[in-house]
Amino acid sequence: MGFQSLPDKFKEVQDLREKAKMGGGSEAIEKQHKGGKLTARERIEKLLDSGSFVEVDQFVVHRCYDFEMDKKKVLGDAVVTGYGTIGGRTVFIYSQDFTFIGGSLSEMQAKKITKIQDMALKAGAPCIGLNDSGGARIQEGINSLAGYGEIFYRNVMASGVIPQIIAIMGPCAGGAVYSPALADFIFMVRKTSYMFITGPKVVKAAIGEDVTFETLGGADSHAKMSGVAHLATDNDEDCLKQIKILLSYLPSNNMDDPPIMECADPPDRADEELNEVVPADPKKPYDVHEIISHIFDRGSFFEVQAQFAPNAVVGFARLNGRSIGIIANQPMVYAGCLDIDSSDKIGRFVRTCDAFNIPIITFVDVPGYLPGTKQEHGGVIRHGAKVIYAYSEATVPKLTVIMRKSYGGGYIAMCSRHLGADAVYAWPTAEIAVMGPDGAVEIIHRNELMKAKTPEETKEITNKLVSDYKNKFANPYIAANMGYIDAVVLPKESRALLIKTLEAMITKRDLQSRPPKRHGNIPA
Repeated sequence: MGFQSLPDKFKEVQDLREKAKMGGGSEAIEKQHKGGKLTARERIEKLLDSGSFVEVDQFVVHRCYDFEMDKKKVLGDAVVTGYGTIGGRTVFIYSQDFTFIGGSLSEMQAKKITKIQDMALKAGAPCIGLNDSGGARIQEGINSLAGYGEIFYRNVMASGVIPQIIAIMGPCAGGAVYSPALADFIFMVRKTSYMFITGPKVVKAAIGEDVTFETLGGADSHAKMSGVAHLATDNDEDCLKQIKILLSYLPSNNMDDPPIMECADPPDRADEELNEVVPADPKKPYDVHEIISHIFDRGSFFEVQAQFAPNAVVGFARLNGRSIGIIANQPMVYAGCLDIDSSDKIGRFVRTCDAFNIPIITFVDVPGYLPGTKQEHGGVIRHGAKVIYAYSEATVPKLTVIMRKSYGGGYIAMCSRHLGADAVYAWPTAEIAVMGPDGAVEIIHRNELMKAKTPEETKEITNKLVSDYKNKFANPYIAANMGYIDAVVLPKESRALLIKTLEAMITKRDLQSRPPKRHGNIPA
């Protein structure tokens, strides 16, 4: 048998490349499209800068021979891996290919994914996973499970070092859900993606509950109910677009600073309308999004977990071009009270910002923690402690604006001076006290109120005492007298002041002596 000529060898490479690009074949690709989904390669093409993708391990195939698997082999083994750029910045990526055996994870697919994870960690670049898989490849047994374990381990090793973003763009069940759960951000696509530990059939068999895929683990279920998904998108294209936007706020790794964008929005802009957002009546709600839109660079707010725990608002924005993490109480929901879910949401977001050198600005209007047996029995104490832990632990610049109510434990938890805030400002509408005037009067003046002979007399005395309490305590000046508040400012002055403060604190170094330890033990 003679040697192949060079042209034949070159043609063979080209032929194999084209074969690899077909994945599970044209019929499977057509079925993917009919289901409203892009293919693994199409997703990469739309996400990365044009022509930047460099593929790795294109010719890998699985090594399983049981169950006639030796007759089912496709180049690439149901995942496309490599690296490229987004906005000129390097990212590493893997995209599971549902057209071959449902994108199921094999030993070799896992090796491809872990290679990309290792490369991303070495290069100090974000790692993006586009998941579309039926789960572990059952035919491979323990080898498939071992592959998941290797992926999970690398998720943990990369945590807080490089951004990890995973988009669920198809099924994600069983062990497959834990890699996304270990990432920094999870995106889902409505109607075509779902996540759950056990599917509807197992749920029915185990506990007799009838439930649909969407209700059990669809995008909206995880965006609203569980908080697992940071963003639910309408289709694959929208999902990939949102990933690009998110990356524009994040550094490539924990040693880099976030990107700074050119800003055409004047740093000294002072919107008169901002003075009117917080109502004079302290019981009247308002939308904190309006405050965010007035203070930060126009159109720059990128909210995450918007549907989950809406009594707290978290997300990224820009302030004079700098990337900022925003945490705000939302008076439109539960009067802005902290509860179990919002505490988890805030604590996690604070730690994400701190891991990636993103300054934090907190807007406070919190009556305290939400009362009730449901909260207490659900563990609001340990969940609420996560907020305190996260803010105390964070070493990035931390600025706080108290807009209105700031009572009791809520005052302390929402990045008060006592938890290490670098600057705390209050608006004239701020009320900083142990509790609200009505509750305080009932406790402090209990004996005096008991002496009233009629309901009318009780009401008259109460109104007077509440008024006196408000005049004395329901304002920012006592806290300012104590140095807990740096300044009382008009709302319209906030943008310019925050920009100046941020510029002054951007070179912050954590000079506080902290005890040596392996790591802290954050409340579960």
